[in-house]
Order: sequence, then structure tokens, then C-alpha cells
Amino acid sequence: MIRNIFSLALAISAASLAMSEPAPAQMPGQPTSAQATSVAAGKRSGVAEADGVRVHYDVYGDLGSGKTPLLVLHGAYMSADSMAPFVERFARTRPVIVLDQRGHARTGDAPGPITYEAMADDAAAVLDAAGVRQADVFGYSMGGGVALQLAIRHPDRVLHLVPVSAGTRLDAMYPEVIAGIAQITPAVFENTPIRREYDRLAPRPQDFPRLVDELKILDATPFDWGAAVRALRHRTMIVMGDYDIVTPEHAVELFRLRGGGAAATAAQGFLTEAPPARLLILPATSHIGVIGAADSLVALVTPFLDDVAPPPPEGFF
Repeated sequence: MIRNIFSLALAISAASLAMSEPAPAQMPGQPTSAQATSVAAGKRSGVAEADGVRVHYDVYGDLGSGKTPLLVLHGAYMSADSMAPFVERFARTRPVIVLDQRGHARTGDAPGPITYEAMADDAAAVLDAAGVRQADVFGYSMGGGVALQLAIRHPDRVLHLVPVSAGTRLDAMYPEVIAGIAQITPAVFENTPIRREYDRLAPRPQDFPRLVDELKILDATPFDWGAAVRALRHRTMIVMGDYDIVTPEHAVELFRLRGGGAAATAAQGFLTEAPPARLLILPATSHIGVIGAADSLVALVTPFLDDVAPPPPEGFF
């Protein structure tokens, strides 16, 4: 199991490295260097005060444009910079806000434990600091849990909700994943891009072992948000890989909790309006692989954010 977790850490680190270095060749749909430069040129940074924590955030685009901004929330051991594949693509069509979660990157350590509830409150404080009343929210992995809690705790701040590779219960993850996380140590990350990025960005690089301990506690603490998630009124798009750390059965459960899969709608044979919930399971895609699917994922999430109903195919009516 230690070998598996070490491989997992290296995979995460490799993904982080791939995001931080220029690609050797232009892939279909990948932002051009001119597009990436244009997005970066519109970037500004700020700090939000939240319960004794100074939360770093970046804004891409014009928050005064009249378009609903998208708040992007990263996963464990990541940073705002790690979400660049998503930020660069989404920022072509809307303003984007991305933050460093407590304990991570430029935000650094915070008093008390790292919890989904505290991180959700941090995200609300970032919206306050940025002068944003309401935003769409896209969260990956740990950030997906934060997105759900933001909608639960601050429902008026969220319009569209996109939890990616996240669940409403601890046991939505495979038991083998939970057991493996418990065996992670700071040494697993030595000489990896993730550790180097943490050391480069964090106010106190020596706090990394504390981050590992706090995230292990977070991923060992039982929770069940099913009832609260069912009560939400936000349009929701659930995204998973078919080989994600969360089971595909839970993806369907979450889809139904959010009002998806109504029999009457399915019986119509076609959709006449944008549905309240959408489910995207990416094929041949692992938890880390979701990051590599940014191009197709953003292309599918964007119509959801814009409340676009799938057009009926020609030739049927």
C-alpha cells in the first residue's frame, strides 16, 4: 500500500509539473501562448481575511463585466496555480476567481484544523473581498467538497455548482483509498514538484508536515451531507472519472440527490429545457486523469454554466 500511495503522490506531482511547464507541442483545444498570455495579463491578486487566516486569491478578467464569475477551488496538496488548465480555458468566456485553500501555498497554515466547513467560509470571505455577491463554483477533489459546503453554508452566494471527483460521504471513496491516505507521510513528497511548489509559495515551508497531518485527519473524519445536499436549490453538474477515488455508484447517487434522472423527463426522449442536474463520467479517467481532461471537461461544463439546453438532433421531428 505504501508503494501505491507513493505512486499516487508521484502521479499528483507529475500532473503538477506538467501544469507548471510549457507543453512541447500544441494539443487540440489547448490555449495558445497568446491566449495564455492574454489571460495572465488580466490577472490581479488579493487577500481575504477569514477567521484569522489571510487567504490568497487571484482574479482573471473583469468582475464588472456583468458576467457571473466562476470560483475555482483546488484539491489537496495543490494551489491556485495548479488549476491553470481550467482557469485559462474558463477565463476565455467569464471572469474567474481562484484561491489558495487554508494550509496551502500562499495562504499557509491557519489556526485550528482544516475542515470543509472552514474552507467554505474562507471561500465566502474571498467572494466578499472581491466584491462578488454570487458566483458559479467549480471544485476539484477536496475543492469539490468545499464547493458543496459553500452551497450548504452560504446558499445565496452560489448560482451553479460543479463538484468534481467529490462525494457527500467519507465512504463514497473506496476503502482502499481511505486506508492508503492514512499511510501517507511527508517523506512521500520529498524531491517532488508538489513539495517544491509548496516550498516556493508557502509563507513557512517548514509547515508542510503539519499540512500532511491535517489533511490525513480531514480524510479520516466521517461525514454525511446527503440530506443537506438534497435540500439545495442550485443547478448542479457532477463530474467524475470512471476510475476515480469516488465510486461511480456514488456519482449516480449524487446526481439523483440533485434532482437528476427524473423518469418523466427521461420518458420524453429529448430535453426541452436545461435540466436541474447533469452527470459527466469521463471514460478511462483516474482521479489525477481528470486534470488532464481539462479541454473536454471545460467544453462540457460551459453550456451548463450558461444554462444551455442540449439541442435536439436533426432528423427526428
